[in-house]
Amino acid sequence: MHRVTECKASPDYKLWLKFEDGLEGSVYLGDLLELVAFRDWRDVNRFCLVAVDRKAATVVWDGGIQFDPDILYQDLLSSRTGKEFSSPGLAPEVE
Repeated sequence: MHRVTECKASPDYKLWLKFEDGLEGSVYLGDLLELVAFRDWRDVNRFCLVAVDRKAATVVWDGGIQFDPDILYQDLLSSRTGKEFSSPGLAPEVE
């Protein structure tokens, strides 16, 4: 199982993640806004209130939203566009 160690959300619905093995980058989650479970994220400030649940080793939001860290890991690997993060200073750039 992959473990998320750090995360930051940006107002363009990208989520920067860092995993225990050092893999880091961003995944785009804006496509989920149309689903009922993610409706609260239409207020971008709520989306940006992401945190790492250390016990589950994944990202969580108020209201019980959390993602399987293995799926996030695979999404990041497959996109590799996750290197870009729109909020300078929130996360290190990946080279």
